[in-house]
Amino acid sequence: MLTELTFFSAFLAGLLGATHCIGMCGSIVGVLSMSLPANVQQSAFRLGFYLLTYNLGRIISYTAAGILIGFLGAQVLQMLSLNNPHLVMKWISGLFMIVLGLYLGEWWQALAILEKLGAHIWRRIEPLGHRLLPVKCPLQALGFGLVWGWLPCGLVYSILAFSLVSCDAWQGGLMMLAFGLGTLPLSLVLGVMAPSLKRFVHQRIVRKLVGAIIIAFGLFIIGFK
Repeated sequence: MLTELTFFSAFLAGLLGATHCIGMCGSIVGVLSMSLPANVQQSAFRLGFYLLTYNLGRIISYTAAGILIGFLGAQVLQMLSLNNPHLVMKWISGLFMIVLGLYLGEWWQALAILEKLGAHIWRRIEPLGHRLLPVKCPLQALGFGLVWGWLPCGLVYSILAFSLVSCDAWQGGLMMLAFGLGTLPLSLVLGVMAPSLKRFVHQRIVRKLVGAIIIAFGLFIIGFK
């Protein structure tokens, strides 16, 4: 039951936390959309297909990162020989949900430190994405998503902590898959109605509400028996 709850936590974090990504990912989606051929931009169906393909690449990268981090967690678990790994998983998952809520609600920006650390790796990966522009076919959109899935993001890093404490490569991958699917609805809508959506999610009350909901869920995980 705890594993299912953690998967739902990852999905919920993606669904609600995607409001944080509007500023950063919105500009990326804008670059992608503007680089598409005119006949694609003028067709809602074709544009939607390219955006879906881009997001598929992004989610594949999230899942791959989850598998790697989950495998690392399994090795750490073997070395530590913990008596009750599920209890440790519950507490760490709950605490990271609380930290994420504080971050999204703009009460405590601790995750920004992780973003700065990830920026060093990102500088080496980013040029690969630029080489795929302009996007002329779905395969390029997929590759563009695969690259930009590694963009430094405190939201992503907080869910990778779930993958780490799952102590299992496949569970870690599924955790990030659930998170990626949670971000999908807002990411797709963003490609169609970015300006009005940005105005909505940038409202202070929206950010505070999202942060409070995630904090409450983190407390629920810690208290769950």
